[in-house]
Amino acid sequence: MTDRREPEPTRRAVEPEPVRTRHTEPERTPDGHHVVINGRRWRATDPEIPDEIATRLRGALMRARRDVGAALRNQDPVAERDARSRVHAAKVALGERGTPWWEQDIAERRQRWEDGLNALA
Repeated sequence: MTDRREPEPTRRAVEPEPVRTRHTEPERTPDGHHVVINGRRWRATDPEIPDEIATRLRGALMRARRDVGAALRNQDPVAERDARSRVHAAKVALGERGTPWWEQDIAERRQRWEDGLNALA
């Protein structure tokens, strides 16, 4: 009796995506203007923002994002609008929205993040 098994289908080798941890830097586009996360491009944070200020702005962004979630759970459109406004302000201050940071001179960039800090204080 002969063994008549179906041949296994040919499989293509798939490169696994690198595993990102909290401390791993995401891939950047060659010009450094964007990061690539799960195959999608996102505008990178302005690299000229001092670390201490960037940390404060990211903290404000995370608080605002948590507040959006709480407002949605509580079905509070006024709180949601306020929280989304703070998310936007933080992202603009970080250079992730608004005029691209690479099109601004250093004085404009500094003014952008200082205005953001003041708006989020």
